Amino acid sequence: MKKYVLLLVFMLSLTNCKAQVEAEKFSKEALADVFIDQEGSNVMFSDILKKYEGKQIFIDIWASWCKDCIKGMPKVKQLQNNNPDTVFLYLSLDKSLQSWKRGIEKHQVEGEHYYMKSGWKGEFATFLDLDWIPRYLIINKSGDITLFRAIKADDKNIKAILK
Repeated sequence: MKKYVLLLVFMLSLTNCKAQVEAEKFSKEALADVFIDQEGSNVMFSDILKKYEGKQIFIDIWASWCKDCIKGMPKVKQLQNNNPDTVFLYLSLDKSLQSWKRGIEKHQVEGEHYYMKSGWKGEFATFLDLDWIPRYLIINKSGDITLFRAIKADDKNIKAILK
């Protein structure tokens, strides 16, 4: 009997573990989080998604100080070249607006750019359980999250979904 109780407790702990959950839709709180566009205006994440409604979206969460992010940029650029109909959305966790803008220019990052005003502790990052960058997500044309968690630009799931 003791073994069954321990097994039940273990199984329940797995179902409550946040890392086990990969969402298909963004939470209301994540959608309400505020980002900054390149012109300096505040934009809710829901409005960013509305702008690209009906399109496949590749999201790259990065920062110009992140070595792994920069190392992955050539692979992301190759994905862009191979998927011209996909929107490439870059969400920055840089420490300042100035370093974010310098990073875009320095690394010649082409795509749609937004600064994560709320940072690592905001509603968007909390929803993602963000603990590492780069972090890649893919949103399909219907607005569903088809790839919730990838940390390498050459992840086999990225290529499979984008084809």
